[in-house]
Amino acid sequence: MARDDVSNAAVSGADPRGEPSAILRPDLAAPLLDLTRHHPRESLAPFVDYLWIVRWTISDVHRQQVLPQPKIHLAAEAGRLRVQGVSREPFYRTFTTSGQVIGVAFRAGGFRPLLGSSVGALEGKVVPAGELWPHDDAPVAARGLAEEDREAMTKGVEDYLELIAPEPDPMVDEVDAIVSRIETDTSIHRVDQVAALAGTSARTLQRLFIDYVGVAPKWVIQRRRLLDASERAHSGPVVWAELADQLGFSDQAHLIRAWTAAVGTPPATYVRETGNWVPRG
Repeated sequence: MARDDVSNAAVSGADPRGEPSAILRPDLAAPLLDLTRHHPRESLAPFVDYLWIVRWTISDVHRQQVLPQPKIHLAAEAGRLRVQGVSREPFYRTFTTSGQVIGVAFRAGGFRPLLGSSVGALEGKVVPAGELWPHDDAPVAARGLAEEDREAMTKGVEDYLELIAPEPDPMVDEVDAIVSRIETDTSIHRVDQVAALAGTSARTLQRLFIDYVGVAPKWVIQRRRLLDASERAHSGPVVWAELADQLGFSDQAHLIRAWTAAVGTPPATYVRETGNWVPRG
């Protein structure tokens, strides 16, 4: 979605959509987890895609998995604000009894101006915010997690981010546009295609992605294809050989290997456990 579209959505009051298809086994998550997304204040829009709040009250333990995004996240939980680098490994979170979490999803490339250096150093890591900036994050996290009003929760985290006073970086728009093209153009299957669209070499594109996104463009492309596969798995019966061809995998076995590495189970097992569940916007 273009930034103008985001601004129009904010004006109209529409919440950011996020990526519902990245929530795996949504049939189990939907009745348990209350997820809302919120537009950032205008001063943070060059860096932040949206803020998110998850609330839950459950009688048992729920282990939720999502496909990691090509974005840095900041989350308030367990008494701290924690920066979560992009991870290529399956991501799980365990929910018990009741609680809430507030987080920030940065635009693709949008965290680099706050960090002031390559975000590739954060890949697969979770770092307390107070170790990156000279501002105590613990009181912000404590106040945010004690709030009941969502607007007050988001305000506290946004106030903290404004203390960092990041300078807008025009390269963020360029990187975000490239990632958006990967995520919306189903004909993109290879890094050289993206490099050609960006008007650069594959090597330069690789360095740019590591510096601003935190992972290589090949991973971002494959993740998009797995999201497409996830959407198909949630909406009805799948002929995996045909889907592999449509998504640009070399064959069905290639798709199955990629899916199993990302999700932890083969696609047939996932479909059997999940059932045909149509995700809601």
